[in-house]
Amino acid sequence: MRTYNYFEAQEDLSVVLDSALAEDVVIKNKDGLNYRLSPVIENNRAKSPLEGITGIKANVTTRELVEIIREGRAGV
Repeated sequence: MRTYNYFEAQEDLSVVLDSALAEDVVIKNKDGLNYRLSPVIENNRAKSPLEGITGIKANVTTRELVEIIREGRAGV
């Protein structure tokens, strides 16, 4: 994590923004507050964490699956 004070961030904003692409960036204000800077990922670049996961064939009915999940949640 890289920390910049307010004046460093103001003087060289492009360096601060480039740093935010590579690592966590915190800007410390003169009143002591800290601000975390992170890039916003555009929709066309964002990927689902489930992308690429394929399903499996299972010989289980919906009712059986629901029962299994309920038992797991109940700690049985």
